[in-house]
Amino acid sequence: MSSSPFLKLLLLLPPLLFLLSPVIGASPLYNICGSTGNFSANSTYQTNLRSLLSSLASNVSASGFTSDTAGQLPDQVYGFSLCRGDVNSSACSSCVGTATQDIQQMCPYDKEATIWYDFCLLRFSNARILSDTDNSPEFYMWNVNNVTRPDRFSKLLTLLLNRTTESAEKSAKKFATGTVSNFTSAFPTVYGLVQCTPDLSRTDCGTCLRGLYDQLPSLLVGKEGGRVIGVRCNMRYEVYYFYQGKPTLALTAPVETASEPTPPPASPPLATPAVPQPGGGGGGTKKNAIGIVLAIAIPAATAVVMLISIVCVCYWRKRKQTKKPPHETEEEQIPSVESLLFDLSTIRLATANFSTENKIGEGGFGAVYMGLLPDGRQIAVKRLSNTSGQGLGELKNELVLVAKLQHRNLVKLLGVCLEEEKMIIYEFVTNGSLDTFLFDPARGEQLHWGIRYKIITGIARGLLYLHEESQLRIIHRDLKASNILLDAEMNPKISDFGLAKLFGGDQTQGTTNRVVGTFGYMAPEYAMQGKFSIKSDVFSFGVLVLEILTGRKNSGTYDSDVAEDLLSYIWEKWQGGRAMEIVDPALGGQYQGGDVLRCVQVGLLCVQENPYDRPTMSTVAVMLNSETVSLQSPSRPAFCVGKSGANPNLSSSTNSGLPVEKSDRQTKSFPLSPNEVSVSEIEPR
Repeated sequence: MSSSPFLKLLLLLPPLLFLLSPVIGASPLYNICGSTGNFSANSTYQTNLRSLLSSLASNVSASGFTSDTAGQLPDQVYGFSLCRGDVNSSACSSCVGTATQDIQQMCPYDKEATIWYDFCLLRFSNARILSDTDNSPEFYMWNVNNVTRPDRFSKLLTLLLNRTTESAEKSAKKFATGTVSNFTSAFPTVYGLVQCTPDLSRTDCGTCLRGLYDQLPSLLVGKEGGRVIGVRCNMRYEVYYFYQGKPTLALTAPVETASEPTPPPASPPLATPAVPQPGGGGGGTKKNAIGIVLAIAIPAATAVVMLISIVCVCYWRKRKQTKKPPHETEEEQIPSVESLLFDLSTIRLATANFSTENKIGEGGFGAVYMGLLPDGRQIAVKRLSNTSGQGLGELKNELVLVAKLQHRNLVKLLGVCLEEEKMIIYEFVTNGSLDTFLFDPARGEQLHWGIRYKIITGIARGLLYLHEESQLRIIHRDLKASNILLDAEMNPKISDFGLAKLFGGDQTQGTTNRVVGTFGYMAPEYAMQGKFSIKSDVFSFGVLVLEILTGRKNSGTYDSDVAEDLLSYIWEKWQGGRAMEIVDPALGGQYQGGDVLRCVQVGLLCVQENPYDRPTMSTVAVMLNSETVSLQSPSRPAFCVGKSGANPNLSSSTNSGLPVEKSDRQTKSFPLSPNEVSVSEIEPR
């Protein structure tokens, strides 16, 4: 039997399949057509979709990942493509090109679709998926062969996946491969591959990957190979060499001594195709045609049944999770955060019992402390002060709000402590707040133009997520330089959602009798009338952009004949054709003039007096990221008051420092506090 030509051919299959992998890589593993609606033939959406797919196919080969949008709402389409990190640009381009053709045939009129191959994936949707870190939809595949020693194999696999995940988190491509040697000479070497889309942060990538292999014990236990594949990250392991190039890591597990006899040598693995399905897939070989037919027909029939069942279950769960009963109250929502609870003893130990040395800030909420958890994670702890007007209700609001938000440009909630004191635990952001760099002449030099532009666009993405892309519609209401934190790579993260105002559905504005915020950043309609909307956040963003460009506070004084504030100063320069004179000297002239002028114009458009004239954050994002988009001319900024003459509709308020609107009735001013906190209202969108 060992000399059988048929058996020899089978043993040669793995290397042959590896050599022929570019051909196999062109065959889809799986596809999902989505459920967000359909479009008609020759429609605007179809035109936009074809434009998007063409862009993805032509741009992906350079980096292995690209994302883009096409068209305008309501026919706008979003998409991205990702190639496996070990394939060359030619194979990458070929795979994505094939995907753009196959996906239109398999999902001809669906507004959303995803297709996976060995070498690449492609996804498009009419939903805003580019900032979404959710890895669903996912599917699984596994080798039908079982390992001889599941316990030892599990140890090897755990070591391999943990170490490759750590390597992928740190890499620019968010990709890593590895091998781990056997416990004994007779036990197989395990090969692994992990990958995230490169636009994920280090933390988001690690969270995504660990979420995949946390499921392995129940899904792929004891199997010689398996995959968990999603839209944002994926992993695969086998007992044979399945990727190209040298592994990123080569690990050796310690030899395990055991009384039981050494298992016999494992047979060489057979690289057989798996049948993709949401619950898994598999493949096998038989010695005759009947066996082959059964091996294909039975798993295929099972796959159809499992697919229908899983789709129904997922749809039911999604509806159950997103539909909030009318009688549900905040108190009924709180048990959902029990998994985030921290013990007071843990927090005291982490912060050295809230020592003065660990105190890093003070706000309206109370003191903020840096801490170190036993597992090595650095944390920031917001501690509710005894004099704070907030109670348990407000704390629950902030907790529920922040726990629902996941974005690389938002500070992430880690947990809460409600024992004796009320505290919220966040990730610790290494470089502190933007204002400590921006308004310090010495540290400001560290913010070269590339970093400042990254900060501006990152804040824009975070606000866009809050306004339009999250499950909740959120108005921050206190966006300012001190509420922008910078991580180790100087990526911006928006913090402090204590002032956020949430809305459900299409509601985008509201009125409050309690105006809270920070002088210099508040829109006029909010400061004077208590009216807030997404456009009041846009105003604050515009002020922040102009501060980043100039390195100066909006509330400062200016050496100008006619300007008394930052907005007036910049408007004066813009009107006189001397806008480049506003640029922060700390940049040392190292910047692109066209990029700076575009940012100045965007900033001025955001601080226009009439909120209807200000752009939305989705428009701002397009203006910042596209040089071909023409920008409108801005009108005079709000609060633009000069030394020689004032806006006739405004007069100065003596007790708040803000101009207030004149009218026949008594003028109204509002006390302001830089860190005052209001109650957030929470409803699902």
